[in-house]
Amino acid sequence: MKHLIDKLEQTGSLSRDEWSALIRGRTPDLAEYLFERARAIRHKYYGHDVYIRGLIEFTNYCRNDCYYCGIRRSNTSAHRYRLDKEAILECCTKGYGLGFRTFVLQGGEDGHYTDEIMVDIVQSIREHFPDCAITLSIGERTRESYQRLYDAGADRYLLRHETCDADHYQKLHPESLTAAHRQQCLWDLKEIGYQTGTGFMVGSPFQTPENLADDMLFLKKLNPQMVGIGPFIPHHETPFAEYTAGTLELTLFMLGLIRLMLPKVLLPATTALGTIAPDGREKGILAGANVVMPNLSPVEVRGDYLLYDNKICTGDEAAECRKCLERRMNSIGYDIAVSRGDSLNTAPVTAE
Repeated sequence: MKHLIDKLEQTGSLSRDEWSALIRGRTPDLAEYLFERARAIRHKYYGHDVYIRGLIEFTNYCRNDCYYCGIRRSNTSAHRYRLDKEAILECCTKGYGLGFRTFVLQGGEDGHYTDEIMVDIVQSIREHFPDCAITLSIGERTRESYQRLYDAGADRYLLRHETCDADHYQKLHPESLTAAHRQQCLWDLKEIGYQTGTGFMVGSPFQTPENLADDMLFLKKLNPQMVGIGPFIPHHETPFAEYTAGTLELTLFMLGLIRLMLPKVLLPATTALGTIAPDGREKGILAGANVVMPNLSPVEVRGDYLLYDNKICTGDEAAECRKCLERRMNSIGYDIAVSRGDSLNTAPVTAE
C-alpha cells in the first residue's frame, strides 16, 4: 500500500478504487509511513506553527433534526441559549488579548439570527477588530444571505458536507436535508469569495470505505481552503445514542491522507479528537494538522453546546484553555502562532 501513498504525494490524486483499497488496507506501519510524509509536507508550507481560532458558540438553537447531533430540534432535554452582540464582542475582546486573530462564530441553524442581525454582528466585529479574520459556521443559508455576510466583512465560512454520498446522507438526516443542497451551498460560498472550509465525520453510522473514498474525491474537486474532520461521537439524546463511535486511528489516517492530497490546506486537530483520546489533538498535529480551535464562549454556556457526549474543555476559562493548548503543542515541538493564519490553498474556483 505504500505505493499508493507515494502516488498520492506525487500526483495529489487517487481513483475511487485506490482510495477504498488504501483506507480498507491500512495498518499501523502504513499509518506511520503516511504521517511521516504528511508532516514533511506540512512543515514545507507551514513550518512548526499551529494556528489558533477563537471559537464562539453563540447559539444552540437549531431548526434541523440531524440524527447524530445533540442540539437537534427534537432534543427537548437541551438547555437552550443565545448570545447577543455585546456578549459576542466581549468574547472577541478577551480572545484578542490572548492572541487570537481569527474568531469563529458557530451555532445551530437558528432563525432568530436573521441576515440583519448577523450583518450587524459581523460589521461590529470587523469595526472593532480590523486585523482579525471572521469565520462563520452557521449552516445552510441562501446565496443572497452568504453574499450579504461576506459584504459585511466575513472572510471565511465553515460548512461540513458530512458525507458526500446522497444515500448515506439520508441515513444521517431527515428528508428535508439533502447532500446536493449542502454541496451547492459550498460551491456558492467559494464563488462568492469566502475562504471555504468543509469536512466530514469519520466512523459515522453506516459509513463504508467507499463513502470515505467519495468524500476524498469531493474534497479534491471542491479544493477548499480548510478541511475539518472528526470522529463520530454519539450523543445520548439522539437516535444514534447506541452506535459505536468513530476511532482515533481512522481519523488520524484520514488527516494524513488529506494533507498529502491538499498540501496547502488548513487542517484542524479538532476538539472531538481530544475527546476520544487525551492526546488526540497532539496526535492530530503529528498526523499533518496545523490548526486548533480553543473555546472563547462564556463558561456558563459551554456545557450547553454539546453536539456529542463528554466534550472536553467545557469548564475552562479562555485563558486557561489557551495556555493548556500552548503547553500541549510545545510538548511535541510546535508553536502557537499569533496571526490570522490564512490558508495558502488559494487556487481559483472551478465550479461544477
